[in-house]
Amino acid sequence: MKIMAALSDMILPLVIVYILAYGYSRKINVYEEFIEGAKDGFKIVLEILPTLIGLMMAVGILRASGTLDIISNAIAPVAERIGFPKEAVPISIMRLVSSSASTGILLDIFKTCGPDSFTGRFVSVMMSCTETVFYTMSLYFMSVKITKTRYTLAGALVANIAGIAASLILCRSLWG
Repeated sequence: MKIMAALSDMILPLVIVYILAYGYSRKINVYEEFIEGAKDGFKIVLEILPTLIGLMMAVGILRASGTLDIISNAIAPVAERIGFPKEAVPISIMRLVSSSASTGILLDIFKTCGPDSFTGRFVSVMMSCTETVFYTMSLYFMSVKITKTRYTLAGALVANIAGIAASLILCRSLWG
């Protein structure tokens, strides 16, 4: 165990030393390349900033207007019939759009149900098994200028539903 702890402490410094040694052996000015990469990164941030602002505004509007509650209340009866906790419906919807908003809902669930409750454990596992599909698609596809997404959205939504179902099955088998 001590070896693993020491290795995990040393991995990042070793990677940095390796990069510097590799650059030096190939006669590459590592600092100049780093600066160029940082400039490119800053340009990408400026390009995707409007998308990030739009997504953040959409999440704020969804929560503040009560639309998320309306959608959640409409889905809750069906979800409860299959054993899906009604408190987890809003987080399963918001997880598609925003990780930070879903984390806020997760903390609300922890306050109301408790982190050791079935619902608290379920949403914790679900957060690990799902992805922010719309955020990821808009951000990454925009940054590399992909316009034809083909089956990405459908595949990502199916994968998210599978993650939610797997989380529910796993939690039911472990904590009833």
